[in-house]
Amino acid sequence: MATIVQRTNQHGQTCYRAQVRRKGAPPLSATFTKLSDARKWVQVTEAAIIEGRHFKTAEAKRHTLADLIDRYIADTLPHKGTSSIRKQTQQLGWWKAHLGHCRVADITPPLIAEHRDMLRRGTTPRHTTRGNTTVNLYLAALSHVFTIAIREWQWCNDNPVHKITKPRLPRGRIRFLSDEERHRLLAVCQKSQNPYLHTIVVLALATGARRGELLSLCWADVDLKRATLTFQHTKNGERRTVPLTGQALTLMQQHAKVRRLATLLVFPNPTGTRPANIRAAWQGAVRRAGIENFRFHDLRHSAASYLAMSGASLHEIAEVLGHKTLAMVKRYAHLTEAHTRGVVERMNRAVFGE
Repeated sequence: MATIVQRTNQHGQTCYRAQVRRKGAPPLSATFTKLSDARKWVQVTEAAIIEGRHFKTAEAKRHTLADLIDRYIADTLPHKGTSSIRKQTQQLGWWKAHLGHCRVADITPPLIAEHRDMLRRGTTPRHTTRGNTTVNLYLAALSHVFTIAIREWQWCNDNPVHKITKPRLPRGRIRFLSDEERHRLLAVCQKSQNPYLHTIVVLALATGARRGELLSLCWADVDLKRATLTFQHTKNGERRTVPLTGQALTLMQQHAKVRRLATLLVFPNPTGTRPANIRAAWQGAVRRAGIENFRFHDLRHSAASYLAMSGASLHEIAEVLGHKTLAMVKRYAHLTEAHTRGVVERMNRAVFGE
């Protein structure tokens, strides 16, 4: 509801005090010397509130989206993992380039939706199109900027990204090695000129760890007495410890006997200053093993699939892989069917004597 009241100021001049009250928004008021200006302000302000462009704090009008992104990159992003810093800096750079000049108060859901579609239609620097998963990552990066601005900086009180439709994601990829493929691949890796490839591939299959997690391992993270690996640098930022058994433990025990004392890294490059680069060795091994449509990350899918087929529950798979929720491991649900059937059969025998 809007009201305009005519008043006389201390100088004896006529002025008009306009006030806008709408449910869910704080009352706003302003004073004008012209009635026409007061009416225009009421109209614009009400429209802004309805469209979600009005924020409680004047910070939203004082700062641009570029200011918001710059502060986020400086203060919040450094606390994330190295991979997240690199990717989100690039993603936020896109938003800054296209909308950085806009005031925070002017970033509306329709504007975000327009640029969501621009992302889908556009191409990357490598001249490839962006899939729905990539577009959602761009939106998620921007959304977290607004979340921090609302929660910690109080630059605004509304997240416009929450009000738009996210592109539908494809079904999660499930590509895992058959027994025959696994034997071929490990045989080729064992003959590789790269001294680490075979051990790293076995660890990936045995623990479900990501390539970055394995390559960033330090000897302080390896406990051969307790037979565990601790991954300090994980995708979700939480430390994760996994057990070592069988061939994986044997290979790590052998590797520890020939470790390089001049570096803390378990799998260092020749100088010992950075993790080893196994990309070329891995791609060559997959090619020589005759395995098609298979990436290093699919070793993680393979480990999860083997767990599922061995009777592990979705909760157990999520714990091993380090997922906070079951959403990511539900793709393996069909592989746990035999285990689920056994549980139900046991319950029926106990209850009904069948």
